[in-house]
Amino acid sequence: PSRTFHGNNRLLTSQIISHYESIIQGKKELPEYFNFASDVLDKWAQLEKDGRKPANPAFWWVNDEGEEVKWSFEQLGSLSRKAANVLSEACGLQRGDRVVAVLPRVPEWWLLNVACMRAGIVLIPGTSQLTAKDISYRLQASKAKCIVTNDTLAPAVESVLPDSQFLKSKLIVSQGSRDGWLNLKELL
Repeated sequence: PSRTFHGNNRLLTSQIISHYESIIQGKKELPEYFNFASDVLDKWAQLEKDGRKPANPAFWWVNDEGEEVKWSFEQLGSLSRKAANVLSEACGLQRGDRVVAVLPRVPEWWLLNVACMRAGIVLIPGTSQLTAKDISYRLQASKAKCIVTNDTLAPAVESVLPDSQFLKSKLIVSQGSRDGWLNLKELL
């Protein structure tokens, strides 16, 4: 049995547990490759587009001032493909490369999560409370080739750049530009 919520069928916890138990017991076949962005989000976008699923936001963000960002599944898919292209083309990243994201929870944070899934890039999230020493450690330990941050945290990143031999590109989430940084919003 499913419960209806906003017109959508939702699985009960017992159904989810049952599904995973059947996988563990070898009763369900696992796909050889699975990508949440293409295998789930893109499928939901297509179902909405075909009228087989009611349109609901895939992403809905509201800040303290009441500003909203609301993306449909189709919009999230399109934006995440663009962001994946930015990571692979402008930043030169390949499947398996690592990106450190030191951002507050702005829409671009979630967009990067989906873009990294889509491109097979490993996302290493970092809280905006990290110090320069923390950022340096994460960059070195992860051998990250890219870092994404905002105007507020960029000076801390810049202070540790001489010690970051693996870092190849820097993306900034900002309305303006910063010398030596690629602007994510402009590239999207």
